[in-house]
Amino acid sequence: MLTFHQVKKQKDAIFALHQNSNQIMSSNRDTAFFGHPAGLSTLFATEFWERFSYYGMRGFFVLFLTAELASGGFGLDRTAAYSIYGLFTSLVYLTPIAGGIIADKIWGQRFSIYVGALMMAFGQFAMAFGSYYGKVTHTGELHHIQQFFLFSGLGLLILGNGFFKPVISTMVGGLYQKGDNERDNGFTIFYMGINLGALVTNFIGGTLAEKIGWHWGFVAAGTGMIASIIWLFLKETTIEQRVTGYSIGLRPKDDGNIKKRLSKADWGKVVINALAISGGILAIVFGILSVPKIVTDIIAIGAAIGGFGYLGYTIFTNTNGKTEWSRVGVIVVLAFFNIAFWSGFEQAGTSFNTFAKDMTDRVVFGWEIPASWFQSVNALFIVILAPIFTIVWDKLSAKKLNPRTPNKFGFSLVFLSIGFLIIGIANDKAATGLVSPLWLVFVYLLHTMGELCMSPVGLSMITKLSPPKITSVMMGTWFASIALGNYLAAAMTAICLWLGLPTFYFIAIYSIILAGVAFLIAPKLNKMMKGIH
Repeated sequence: MLTFHQVKKQKDAIFALHQNSNQIMSSNRDTAFFGHPAGLSTLFATEFWERFSYYGMRGFFVLFLTAELASGGFGLDRTAAYSIYGLFTSLVYLTPIAGGIIADKIWGQRFSIYVGALMMAFGQFAMAFGSYYGKVTHTGELHHIQQFFLFSGLGLLILGNGFFKPVISTMVGGLYQKGDNERDNGFTIFYMGINLGALVTNFIGGTLAEKIGWHWGFVAAGTGMIASIIWLFLKETTIEQRVTGYSIGLRPKDDGNIKKRLSKADWGKVVINALAISGGILAIVFGILSVPKIVTDIIAIGAAIGGFGYLGYTIFTNTNGKTEWSRVGVIVVLAFFNIAFWSGFEQAGTSFNTFAKDMTDRVVFGWEIPASWFQSVNALFIVILAPIFTIVWDKLSAKKLNPRTPNKFGFSLVFLSIGFLIIGIANDKAATGLVSPLWLVFVYLLHTMGELCMSPVGLSMITKLSPPKITSVMMGTWFASIALGNYLAAAMTAICLWLGLPTFYFIAIYSIILAGVAFLIAPKLNKMMKGIH
């Protein structure tokens, strides 16, 4: 029988062995990019250029849709423009469900990124052509060729994003070993890449679109997408885990293979798939514009039912045990708060955009600031505040005071509510004259703080809580909740008009109520996460 001192000696030896093991792992850990894996810099820049493309187009899209036909615009009223914008931004976040399934089961993440990126470049250039055609052949009516290229371009962006968006976020999570506490900070850095792209693009694409011609804005966005493809191709070999030698993002059958790049044959398949799917989109859009609306509605409803049915089946068959189901339950509950947040936050592209254009004094030294520039304010605050939030979370973690994910979601809704209370007051003041742009800037500051409590935290949560076999699918599901939030954001004006309520104050009220609910159920959700922080 061991004595007390012998038992203590054995425990000390085991503890020392554990410490040495951690030190070895720490020394082998890839810290080439500011203490993070080198692959993070590659994915950071790839996402930078993709977001340069997306947010560049998004920043002036509603303005383009409501612009006069003679300028190459679409000549719509606000309600119709908001409707198209809302449908587009919701579908952009919905298609990642299918894209995640294809990436997980067939293509692999890297192959999917290339296909999606090519399709999005085609989409931006298609809309550029449609706008240019409308400007040079203006007859006083919307031409069917303008409609064809606008909706074809949107279709290519929607589906291409479905292949691109969920897998690149999943690859960021794949750069880190299981249990690595730096994963959350890695996602915050990655989120800065998103917002640096969004910051720069409106000064370039927005200015070209509003001051020179709408088609030049789309050309700038398409060029950004091409840059994203080129950058990933040049830096592809960095995307690996240095500790294990495992190169992430390959097809399922290549798991464990230290293959650094896609082969020439793979690249041929990328181009063929992108062209084939793009051709299919063009054919579908032509068909939609040629058949009765009731037919397209039936097809859309059927596709939605089938898609969500398959999603449910995939999650059900790949989730095992009480722990995995408990964690999936947390994802589902938090998705509802995610919907509420984005239903308010995405007013940036609709009502905030027109507020900047029509109710804000934008003249400085005799020069009128393009309304689309205000779309960069949120991105600027992200770039400034993201490092600060990272430091704050680290300091709180060291003191074991870092709020758990459900609590951070509650804080995000509080910031959202205060922001809408302020913009509501500014809107009331605008009834008697143009208001200072500082009102809108302060609202963007508050909403950015809410976003930093919600978005990067949510992305990191998905990679930690999802069942291993369907991480990309669950990432797609998370983006689907953002899709619904985007759709509700565009419909909010019509909803509030029907209810007889002021839009900004209505959003402020339901946001603060849901924040209270989030804080109330946070302890239960924390237990359901089963040790995941």
